[in-house]
Amino acid sequence: MAPTSGDPADRDRDPAGRARNDRPRDGLGRPLPRGVPGVPRQPEGIIRTPDQTIEEAQRLLDVGMPFHAHEVLEDAWKSAPEPTRALWQGLAQLAVGATHAARGNVTGAVALLGRGADHLERYRDDPPHGIDVTGLLRWAGEQAAALNAGAGELPVPCLRNAG
Repeated sequence: MAPTSGDPADRDRDPAGRARNDRPRDGLGRPLPRGVPGVPRQPEGIIRTPDQTIEEAQRLLDVGMPFHAHEVLEDAWKSAPEPTRALWQGLAQLAVGATHAARGNVTGAVALLGRGADHLERYRDDPPHGIDVTGLLRWAGEQAAALNAGAGELPVPCLRNAG
């Protein structure tokens, strides 16, 4: 990789200095070399209904794309009204935890699973949108323990209550 001059244009930054990496990415969101075909990213800033968000995020989780599910959930987090903002943040963090686990980053996975669970905890007694908060909290705890014990891949979480 060529060194950068420090100029924001050399570092894929927007005029405000925020990272805007336009490099192609693999299915787990890792940057690939320029010119290499990658997996299309989720478009940013899409406003979906809660049902659409959950359905799309679950579809992406089911096909092994937790990074992309995180992007869908992050849009919901950024646009959600205050009473449910932490719910979407927690779900996005669980997806990032699954992403780190799939990339082999146990420390990052365990940290994000814990943060996500912390955000979801407040919704345990009255989960909105049919989200299986209790099941997700159990899943996050079991996965963190399994990862710490050296277990392999994470099973896919189910965002909604069965039935």
